[in-house]
Amino acid sequence: MIGQPVRRLEDPRLITGSGRFIDDFDIENGLHAVFVRSIEAHALIRSTSIDGANIGKARVFTASDLQLDRPMPVQNPSPLIERPIQAPPLAHNEVCYVGQPIAVVVAPSIHEAIDAAESVEIEYEPLPAIIDHKGALDPRAATAHLGTDSNLIATLSVAYGNTELAFESAPRTLQFSIDQHRGAAASLEGRGVLARWDRHEDRLLLWTSTQAPHAVRANVASYLGLSQDEIRVIAPDVGGGFGPKAAVYNEEYVLAALAKSLRMSIKWVERRREHFMATYHQRGQSGSVHVAFADDGEILGLKARFVHDCGAYVPYGVVVPLTTLRLMSGPYVIPALDVVIDCVFTNTTPTAAVRGAGRPNANFALERAMDSIARELGVNRADVRLRNFIQPDSMPYELAIPGSDGAPIKYDSGDYPKALKTALQTADIDNFAARKSESSESGLLRGYGIASYIEDTGVGPYDGARVEILTNGEVLVETGAAAQGQGHATVFAQICSHHLGVSPSKVRIRGGDTGRYGQGMATVASRTAQTAASAVHTAAADLAQLIKRMVAADLEAAPEDIVLEGGSASVVGQPGTEIALDRLASNLQAKFGGSALPDQETPGLSIERVLPFDGPAFAYGTHIAEIELDPETGQVSVASYVVVHDCGTLLNPMIVDGQIDGGVAHGLGNALRESIAYSDSGQPLTTSFMDYLLTTAQQMPPIPKIHTETPAPNNPLGAKGAGEGGTIPVAAAIVSAIEHALADRDVVINHYPVSMEWIVRNLDG
Repeated sequence: MIGQPVRRLEDPRLITGSGRFIDDFDIENGLHAVFVRSIEAHALIRSTSIDGANIGKARVFTASDLQLDRPMPVQNPSPLIERPIQAPPLAHNEVCYVGQPIAVVVAPSIHEAIDAAESVEIEYEPLPAIIDHKGALDPRAATAHLGTDSNLIATLSVAYGNTELAFESAPRTLQFSIDQHRGAAASLEGRGVLARWDRHEDRLLLWTSTQAPHAVRANVASYLGLSQDEIRVIAPDVGGGFGPKAAVYNEEYVLAALAKSLRMSIKWVERRREHFMATYHQRGQSGSVHVAFADDGEILGLKARFVHDCGAYVPYGVVVPLTTLRLMSGPYVIPALDVVIDCVFTNTTPTAAVRGAGRPNANFALERAMDSIARELGVNRADVRLRNFIQPDSMPYELAIPGSDGAPIKYDSGDYPKALKTALQTADIDNFAARKSESSESGLLRGYGIASYIEDTGVGPYDGARVEILTNGEVLVETGAAAQGQGHATVFAQICSHHLGVSPSKVRIRGGDTGRYGQGMATVASRTAQTAASAVHTAAADLAQLIKRMVAADLEAAPEDIVLEGGSASVVGQPGTEIALDRLASNLQAKFGGSALPDQETPGLSIERVLPFDGPAFAYGTHIAEIELDPETGQVSVASYVVVHDCGTLLNPMIVDGQIDGGVAHGLGNALRESIAYSDSGQPLTTSFMDYLLTTAQQMPPIPKIHTETPAPNNPLGAKGAGEGGTIPVAAAIVSAIEHALADRDVVINHYPVSMEWIVRNLDG
């Protein structure tokens, strides 16, 4: 069953409207919340006034009303952060970006709450603002926060080898600048929170559209002075996460405080305009890359200096730029490396992890370097990559770069040259010239681009799962992992079916609820297959062995002769020996005066396993994009897109393919369309899907997907993450393809997104 393309078990319920998202919760006799947000990028709050005649049954709360005037904690603290400035849940003195919440209005209906919120007037004293991160470290720049003398948050660096000698002795060097956009995650469902004080249990219940319910519990409980036992956090159905929903947000603190204070149910659902202003953004990073290389294209050294836009605060720490830093050698042998990333404040929405989470930043810089070397030498772009790849016989390959645990990063397994060669063959590059000629006859330019990548998947320290046979013969799996559409329930059910011999449809999955499974991390970093799924695998396998020992003793057989299938255990080859699993489970229920069997670990027929994280598994691959470009309009059409991907053992190929398709769509938007724009004064200019453009199904190309399987050695399933690899190299591949199509016109592109307007403007020039 493991490795089979089982159709998603979650989908019938979701596509027939039976899902339960935050906005589906009924709050009869409860209140709806609407936030009053800053309309200034940087200002002092001089006064807050309320027109009482217009608020009806609504109530307005500020930070002082709810005792929310202390800064929220930095979710991922680090000693590298020089200025760990974080906002209070509701601003009460200074606002530092448009969209920052200042007050909250609650009313019996959402319409009353919206009307009342419009009656709240804030008097501002505008302050100078810094909007463009590229100028944030200029001594003349405005500071994003009062009382500070610099916008620098942290300087991150990694260096090994002798870069000075590499550049002094290199036959060739080149340098170029890069600029990567600030974008939004734009998940189908925005964020939402429902908070309720349970008077019977005397504790807070918090439903929230989060990727990290245990992090929400820990942070909100600490801030409000509650024990973790006094708050239960549940992630219901969540309509996409993509990274930002792993953060703990102002609104979760505020609604929790309201429910605690009012002893009522309070619900808030984010509107799309709010999502663009208040849900954390991604990727904004600029800088320069300097590479030294030999006449045959071998890289001798690489230096880079980047400025990373963290926005107005550091709620998520510096996890994203640290990830960029740790992957700056990519799949290549780079003998000497020196990279510095300055993380800066700006008066814009804070940034955090979005699909790829710093990895696209590193990949874009490296792949632009590879194409630049090929252009400088006049050689094939694939040959430059093949010349510099880490070879498969060098695996495991240790870098002189420390990982998150301080130990050197170690690439576990892989064959990078094979991935590139397979991609070239699948894309039929040998016949590209003929396709280019056909495009030319229609007045179109054609090009193809290459991008190879690696992805460190997984993060510790652990995840756990409990697997139980119920008295009706079904299997219950409880885990801390929360799902946002990835297919967790299907894969976990496949694993249990594989070991316990039950139909996947007979497996119930309960995850993302701190009240059902008290310990957990977050659904981030493409980690679930390695951690939670491996815990399910280990627990189910051990439970199967327990059942076999129990049945063998009852039937006077050897445990190895017991087979589990069809919901029963029996002696192989001996019909009539079947013992149903529901009977076994019923026999093990606690009975007055009874005794537990000596082989039982826990009451009932269940086993729990907590699997420690044993280091990241490195997924990798190569993407080849082929595009047609209309020089009159600048329109870029992606004719085909080839993906060769290695995520270790494929637990469900159908789900992996879906993850890749979604990842490529996300990356195409990044490359060609998506960009959060601000005016010079910090007003957001892209706050709807009329001006923030996403890739649609009509714009998706055919995507042949070739899977190589190099099992990861550090988890029992051999799995590597699959959720982000589809996105990481897309911008680099698309930019490479556009540049190739325009090669005769000497157009060099080291930024994204590449808009139609930019292409036309630069062709006219």
